[in-house]
Amino acid sequence: MGNAQFETVGLPLLTAAAAFLAALVLGKACIPMLRRLKAGQAIREVGPSWHNTKAGTPTMGGIIFIAAATAAAVVLGWPQMRRGHYEHLFVLGFALVYGIIGFLDDYVKVKKKRNLGLTALQKFALQLAAAACYLALLRWSGHMTNDLYIPFTNVTVRIPWVVYMVFAMFVVVGCVNAVNLTDGIDGLAAGVTMPVMAFFAVTAAVWGVFERSTLALVPAALFGGLGGFLVYNFHPAKVFMGDTGSLYLGAAVCGLAFALDMPLILVLVGLVYILETVSVILQVGYFKLTHGKRIFRMTPIHHHFEMCGWSEVKIFTVFTLITLVCCTAAFFGVLGRY
Repeated sequence: MGNAQFETVGLPLLTAAAAFLAALVLGKACIPMLRRLKAGQAIREVGPSWHNTKAGTPTMGGIIFIAAATAAAVVLGWPQMRRGHYEHLFVLGFALVYGIIGFLDDYVKVKKKRNLGLTALQKFALQLAAAACYLALLRWSGHMTNDLYIPFTNVTVRIPWVVYMVFAMFVVVGCVNAVNLTDGIDGLAAGVTMPVMAFFAVTAAVWGVFERSTLALVPAALFGGLGGFLVYNFHPAKVFMGDTGSLYLGAAVCGLAFALDMPLILVLVGLVYILETVSVILQVGYFKLTHGKRIFRMTPIHHHFEMCGWSEVKIFTVFTLITLVCCTAAFFGVLGRY
């Protein structure tokens, strides 16, 4: 394998393996520490009653895969960084900012021993500001254009910059919170996001053949880090990722989509995230219009399936497989671009 081939194929694989092992080690150290700090999860009063048994399970476990993925991507990307390739640091930094917002939210929850952290306005303002800064950085560095790429057609539509930036900011905030809603049962957010990261890793690697980009390192590292985290987060979960992890993941997902200049692909690779969000919007709207009637037994929609008798493992498996199929289709949908 030549040096160029190694950097675009072998290096992301090595990064994924390193992040997986790092997450396994960090999980062993972090979970007991979170227990000692009494960083236990408070369970929503309106959630499924059987979730009450999960009260006290350590939260903020997202720091496990965040640290593992960041270390793997930075250390193994160092030779490329010395040659002036920093693309992956943009995404890592952006995701980390959202992880900090999530950490603040988790900290308030743990401190006050309730399931509500920062106010909705506080979170929205912080997220919108972070999105604006990241998108401005991508535009300044030339990694994002105002040509909206339409998958499967290999067509781009030019949009005025002001319109595109406003559109992009709300896509980012919406995507991040959609991933956050998906984190409702053991392993679900991690399991669903792994195929998404695999899609971005392969897509970025194909793109990197031509551009020598380091972007593939981020999704590869997160794929491995989430795999290691799932050892502890799969049902029955020994630790939850908390908003620390889910907001970080949401930012990584949409951050990669915009860094690769293909935000519309989020509709397909993020189908489960979207369904989770739409189920909540429909439920709330219908409840208000009909003065108390419901479409679903409970939302987000994974809770509806729980109420229908599906086990957490079955929901995890079905939702992850749906995402895997969507991500496979998405890859063929963007392949013509390269």
